[in-house]
Amino acid sequence: MLRNYLFLFGIGVIWGSQFIFQQMAVADISPVWVGAGRSLIGFLTLVIICQVMRIKSNGGQWFKFSLIGLLEATIPFILVAWGQQYLDTAIAAILMGTIPFFTVILAPLVIKGARITFAGIGSVLLGFSGLVMLFYPELMSGSSTTNLMAAGAIIVASACFSVALLLLKGVENEHPLIIARNVLGSASVQIILFAMLVAPVTEITPTASSLMAVTYLGTLCAGLVYFLYMMLIRDAGPVFASLNNYLVPMIGVLLGATINGEALSVHSWAALATIMMAVAFNQIFTGKSSKGSESSEPEEASAEGLLPAK
Repeated sequence: MLRNYLFLFGIGVIWGSQFIFQQMAVADISPVWVGAGRSLIGFLTLVIICQVMRIKSNGGQWFKFSLIGLLEATIPFILVAWGQQYLDTAIAAILMGTIPFFTVILAPLVIKGARITFAGIGSVLLGFSGLVMLFYPELMSGSSTTNLMAAGAIIVASACFSVALLLLKGVENEHPLIIARNVLGSASVQIILFAMLVAPVTEITPTASSLMAVTYLGTLCAGLVYFLYMMLIRDAGPVFASLNNYLVPMIGVLLGATINGEALSVHSWAALATIMMAVAFNQIFTGKSSKGSESSEPEEASAEGLLPAK
């Protein structure tokens, strides 16, 4: 249980920093090549880790990996990078917070026997309200210029990510690190082929800062974090894993306060408490439900246990 929360926090820290580095990258590199670089570097990072740990694949299932890679990385990496050219990082973070909504709502359509539960809906609503609370002053001040097409792109990316999260249930007999590696490998091929069609390599004019940003995004925000994410999905289920989206903006605020000396408002502290309550809500009520249930239905049929432990 403690390890699940540590993994959740670590993932939140890594992904919480991605918006800053993504904006640095798209300043000099087209979004499609940012996505390509991120997925390729992430894939190579996981290849190295697999070699060091001597983890080998059982082979096969490449159609599944290709489909999941398309939804998990190819589409989201491109759409989010494109959307961040026109949106503030705060708005992008709020929109990415819709992932748990899609995960809970789409679970009964994607996974046989899955159901929407009180714990799942309650934690999603509570967590998203914390996101809105966190950025309420900025939203109300009108200082953010929201481009509707960019916002729609990030919402589509969130939906794709959620479907991929649910489809991971169909990947069997593979180590989580191999799953992450193969998903990013498939996505790398897809994005690079697409990038060569729409944005020739000759048009790329990167700077040192943009290259550093893409390297960071690939190594940590794609490579390492995907391994941690796969482990968390395996041990705690996709709905709990998706709650990291509530931690991402919170981590960003705390990093701003500690590193940049930014003052935290009352809204920020209230949002922080609400987001933490959302994480606890899911686990507390899921635990009570499982203890009090007399049903013989397997745990993975609920929205909190969509993936069986491997």
